[in-house]
Amino acid sequence: MYYSNPDRSRTRPPSGRRPAGCFTPWALGKRPKHMTTQLHALKDHGQSPWIDFITRRFLQDGEFAALIRDGVLGVTSNPTIFQKAIADNDDYDEQLQHLADEGRDPYDAFIEIARDDIRSACDLLAETFADPDDGVRDGWVSLEVDPRLAHDAKKTLAEARRLHDLVDRPNLMVKVPGTEEGLEAIEETIALGIPVNVTLLFSMERHREAAEAYLRGLRRLHRAGADLSSLASVASFFVSRVDSEADRRLDEIGGHDDLKGKLAIANAKLAYQTYLNVFSGPDWDELAAAGATPQRCLWASTSTKNPEYRDVIYVEELIGPETVNTMPPETIQAFQDHGRVDRTLDRDIDQARETLDDIAAAGVDYDDVVETLEREGVQKFADSFDQLIEGVAASLRGAVTR
Repeated sequence: MYYSNPDRSRTRPPSGRRPAGCFTPWALGKRPKHMTTQLHALKDHGQSPWIDFITRRFLQDGEFAALIRDGVLGVTSNPTIFQKAIADNDDYDEQLQHLADEGRDPYDAFIEIARDDIRSACDLLAETFADPDDGVRDGWVSLEVDPRLAHDAKKTLAEARRLHDLVDRPNLMVKVPGTEEGLEAIEETIALGIPVNVTLLFSMERHREAAEAYLRGLRRLHRAGADLSSLASVASFFVSRVDSEADRRLDEIGGHDDLKGKLAIANAKLAYQTYLNVFSGPDWDELAAAGATPQRCLWASTSTKNPEYRDVIYVEELIGPETVNTMPPETIQAFQDHGRVDRTLDRDIDQARETLDDIAAAGVDYDDVVETLEREGVQKFADSFDQLIEGVAASLRGAVTR
């Protein structure tokens, strides 16, 4: 049913097959009901496919509902996604006019726009959320706190509470950056019973710290006698950006082409080993008996930045149980068209450790790579948020003059 090229997905397929980028109607969410998809196959391996995308038209025209039928089980968003959604189409003009008439400031106007879209996505996923599969609950929709607060734990916590109350849906996950300061906010947010998507994780150490912050929050809830079964968290571990930065440094050093495109997958596989270690043993068993669920690894930044690499490599190489992969629409379409499904996440773990050693021996400082990516990631999202608010402000001014 699906064309799969073991070397490069973009080469011309046999006659009668469509190449990647020229998708059949069912690759766009219009698959006949009796047909299963590669996304369903991911779920068969214990991985939940989510989509990293949201616009009002996408939610309202039936496309998202069709993708849910195709196997999409959740949604992530970020400032860049919202900035593009509002800037690139006129679906928000009527609401912007209404907000301008009310004299709303740009930040509050954006929050109201985002609230409405996130609520719609939550409602479309309500049935998914209500039906856990083998104890794993999906149907989550993520909304990020203002990334400009990433280094202020108290303000991040206050904003997380505000967004949670404002959206008022049980399947909302508030996204909190996994910075050093964010760890405190993560624990406090979990202790309030608010589901958290820890975002912008690049290093194994920070990933472990985020998992431990989640555990501390759970223990506080447990001591208070709270029901843990309604709470959940994911750790958004970024993938392709790691290769982009490591490859750039390898190019500067020269002579190590065999190591290019290797660090991101090795890094993620070892993070998954951390997950298996942290969420096991007597201490975890006590929390699990009280209804707690582990903080699943969520593979983020899974589109391929380097055109020399297979366009679904960051999906195919990270398939394993109790994980999530959030993909932009283009990656979902590509994976539906020619993705290969097999359990790969816990293979070649010793080789993954050797890759980190080889990268270090080549002269690339892993700690500096991940610290740079965290710093730049926070800044990029903050810049997108500034652009978003500036764009909303311009739209409000334009609405006032009409």
